[in-house]
Amino acid sequence: MTLIPITPKEARARLDAGQACLIDIRGADEFARGHVAGARLLPADMITAEALPGDGRSLIFTCRTGMRTAANAARLAALAPGAMVLEGGLDGWRKAGLPVVENRAAPLEIMRQVQIAAGLLILAGVILGFLVAPGWFALAGFVGAGLTFAGLTGFCGMARLLALMPWNKTARA
Repeated sequence: MTLIPITPKEARARLDAGQACLIDIRGADEFARGHVAGARLLPADMITAEALPGDGRSLIFTCRTGMRTAANAARLAALAPGAMVLEGGLDGWRKAGLPVVENRAAPLEIMRQVQIAAGLLILAGVILGFLVAPGWFALAGFVGAGLTFAGLTGFCGMARLLALMPWNKTARA
């Protein structure tokens, strides 16, 4: 089973006619920053057959670019036979000139915050290692080890820590 591709314009027509429900499978922090009006947030890791709307409308799944939906396509198609995938995701919707609900005041997505923080810590460790003392190289090594651990286990301590920061409290509310 697979998801049926649908263009943003076709999806818009179905949504406007009340024939479809758009399911955004991204995280709450990403959804808070921008989404299609009327889209329902249902993160990929929380999707079950019971969580999906059962009101007879067609289901259209989306994410930011379509890659996350494609990675989950087999599972989504098994849970919702005949479901569709929005081509290009939210980015494709934007490129088609369709409106997006945006909140620039919402914090950056947690994973982007992790990338920025990790990059800055590694850069600082390398610069300080050359300019101050070689012991600072350990900072870069520690962050690199943490990123490797996160990739292997799926647990990112830095993401958990950043999620507790005051600027991220609104995204979780």
